[in-house]
Amino acid sequence: MAAVGVVGLGLLGGAVASRLLAAGHAVVGFDVARDRVAALEARGGTGAASPVAVARAADAVLTLLPSLASVEDVVLGPAGLITAARPDEPIVQMSTISPALTERLAAALAERGLAFLDCPVSGTSSMVERGDGILFVGGERALYERWRPVLEAILPRAVYIGRAGQAMVLKLIANLLVALHSAAAAEALGLARRAGLDLGLALDVLAKSAASSRMLEVRGPMMVRDAFPAQMKLDLFMKDLHLIQDAAGAVGAPVPLTDVAERLYAAAMAAGHHREDLAVVIRALQDLATPGASPPR
Repeated sequence: MAAVGVVGLGLLGGAVASRLLAAGHAVVGFDVARDRVAALEARGGTGAASPVAVARAADAVLTLLPSLASVEDVVLGPAGLITAARPDEPIVQMSTISPALTERLAAALAERGLAFLDCPVSGTSSMVERGDGILFVGGERALYERWRPVLEAILPRAVYIGRAGQAMVLKLIANLLVALHSAAAAEALGLARRAGLDLGLALDVLAKSAASSRMLEVRGPMMVRDAFPAQMKLDLFMKDLHLIQDAAGAVGAPVPLTDVAERLYAAAMAAGHHREDLAVVIRALQDLATPGASPPR
């Protein structure tokens, strides 16, 4: 079994590490938050002092980091993985970043003779814990085939999309649908609440009807309970929405529904909900129901 390094042990990185440990892989992890490293060690993994230490101890390194800047620094920085990875040790970039940065990482690593896979995750952290989600994979097909068993230990569906960057484009498209479906679920349940319906019953019926969606199933219960423990923090999702807009602009694709949804999520951010799950968008819609409220701009 391969020893797998994980750099970034937040909600998603922790879930990925748990899946690998459950499959029997040795996992070596690093995070700037020491308590996350301790949590990995408590589950049977090994903590490391830096990304470079992870690379030196692992057969492959996965990055699951919160921002484009953190990904670039960890991979290409002066103390980055590029300085320590071996030619037979792929760097598997799993964060949601821009296609342009993905292509730049692939090119920079290739210049050093190092291997790279573009491998974003579609699924919340709790979905990944259950093995329910999908990996989009970009890069050399032979490298994908070689490391496919490890990827499928994380999620059984690890689908090859094409060259590095193409998997990231598809991930952004998937997140576009997450944004729209979550906002639609919030709007529908908000209407049900205002109409005086039993909200739990309404959700149950809708989830079994032609109107169902994965986001209604995943985030509808949070909206009904009016409690939003983070599976995907709103501030991180706003980063994804900006990336979606950039990707759409780069190819001239109109995204008018995304424009509207982004304003709703931004309103929820402005109201102080940035650390809660993106399902908290229903609060922005509730605020619109307040007499005299103005639509978000």
